[in-house]
Amino acid sequence: MISPFDNTTNEPQKNEGSIPKTSWLREKAEYAIRSLRFVLLSLEERERRVFFGLVSLFVIGTLGALFTVNAMFLETVPTEGGSFTEGVVGTPRFLNPLLATSDADRDITALVYSGLLRPATNGTLILDLAKEYAVSADGLSYTFTLKDKLVWHDGKPLTADDVVFTIKRVQDNSLKSPKHANWEGIEVTKTDTRTVVFTLKQPYAPFLENTTLGILPKHVWEKVTPEQFAFSLFNVDPIGSGPYRVEKIKRDSSGIPKYYDLVPFKHFALGAPFISKIHINFYPDEEHLLEALRGGAVEAVSAIPTVEAAKLSEEGYRVLNFLLPRVFGVFFNHNKNEIFTQKIVRQALETALDRKKIVNNVLHGYGTPLEGPLPPGALGYTEPETESSGDVEAAIALLEKNGWVLDKETGLRKRKGQALAFSLATSNAEELLLTAKALQNEWKVLGADITIQTLPVNELNQNIIRPRAYDTLFFGEVIGRESDPFPFWHSSQRNDPGLNIALYTNITVDKLLENARSISDVKKRAESYVKFQKEIANDLPAVFIYSPDFIYVLPKRIQGVERGTIALPSERFIDINNWFIETNRQWTFLK
Repeated sequence: MISPFDNTTNEPQKNEGSIPKTSWLREKAEYAIRSLRFVLLSLEERERRVFFGLVSLFVIGTLGALFTVNAMFLETVPTEGGSFTEGVVGTPRFLNPLLATSDADRDITALVYSGLLRPATNGTLILDLAKEYAVSADGLSYTFTLKDKLVWHDGKPLTADDVVFTIKRVQDNSLKSPKHANWEGIEVTKTDTRTVVFTLKQPYAPFLENTTLGILPKHVWEKVTPEQFAFSLFNVDPIGSGPYRVEKIKRDSSGIPKYYDLVPFKHFALGAPFISKIHINFYPDEEHLLEALRGGAVEAVSAIPTVEAAKLSEEGYRVLNFLLPRVFGVFFNHNKNEIFTQKIVRQALETALDRKKIVNNVLHGYGTPLEGPLPPGALGYTEPETESSGDVEAAIALLEKNGWVLDKETGLRKRKGQALAFSLATSNAEELLLTAKALQNEWKVLGADITIQTLPVNELNQNIIRPRAYDTLFFGEVIGRESDPFPFWHSSQRNDPGLNIALYTNITVDKLLENARSISDVKKRAESYVKFQKEIANDLPAVFIYSPDFIYVLPKRIQGVERGTIALPSERFIDINNWFIETNRQWTFLK
């Protein structure tokens, strides 16, 4: 028999000083190997096969257990890296939260600037530059405290002085800011370098929405007079405190921006974004934008027609839809056309309408049928108890019961010599025109004669809406995140420049809307809006059609995008600091 000690001496070693640790370990390893070799050579062939089989099972089981344990404590987490290219229609001119007017302006402004508060995709507002805020018991005072160590893209400190400067500028009439009305009559003061107080003349619960306004750096803008504001180069090469900063601007030979490169701002108040670069190209129209998308020049586009969104979805593109707090409906003008003083006529038109059919045929499903003045996601919005699919027979029965007789020769319904005929004014935008034609066809079967009148939106507003020169108007209302319907339904807003295009008057509704504006408790304010909707449903001053979705085509590799409610197209970027492309594996206990 072979001994495991064959290659060593059995004589005890002499103690000639300490043995190095490495030599001792080597001897132990050699001893273990010789022992294993001895055991294996002493086994028969069959026993060796069984031995190796058991060892293999042990190794496989151990590795499997280790893999399972490893998987239990590892998770995929976002990490820095990646980029994408987005296409936008238009040319940026005012990358300034006080002056931005176009979608191109607002898109980059949303990436570059931060406000005290920031919209969230769930329809609420979250802290951005502000660390906290408090509202006085009487609802007249709002005190904001800034976060510590805030800085601008150029590294300069951001303080309460910047906030006060921004609000003072937006309140300056000579600046002609689109945001001026939101801040009119509001006093702003600082109590220290990190605290700002806003004082209102009367309670206004939706005020917090105003504080999402991007803040300007005083040290950059203070030497620019209000008269020079619109001409400053800082409007195209901005410095903000938002999630991304401008790294590069490429201009054509005329000096017009062709694209912007934006990179993460490491000191963004809500944490540095993960995506390493956003490249934004500009195009003159939707046709060139979609051509660039299909050609691979850009990967992301937004605000495209629903028919194109449906095609892109079929082609395999990732098409996301967001809720927009917008209401489209037909608003009746009883002062222009007497037939609308009869509730039965309004009721018949509403009863016959198949909203879901219109949403599917015109919007290709990218929208929500509406039966009230508030859109989904708005405060106080209530789901309809039953889905209305239109009942033409019931609508005809209503009309006939009230003396509206069908002239079989002309196909027109009349009552006491008065014809069921009216004009329907709307914009010449494709989807609005298609909706108007769908309404015309739906109501024609009732015996109604509808003449469609279309104009470019600017002419429509100037020549038709402002003088209230329409029988009916198919148009949209931007309700906003705080869902304040006051501008659209309070009787004080019936005449230009008010937005009550239904010329609606209801004392109960007036009181509900007035009170809602002064109620700080969100739940109680929502209750007022529920009652308001019931009053509107009873009076039928308009027929509500749909709330369209906002459409965003985005590469599939971009993750972390939360879909919800956005008030403006530019708000698709409100949570961009959470978007990511690259990922890593991390032990959960190391987080």
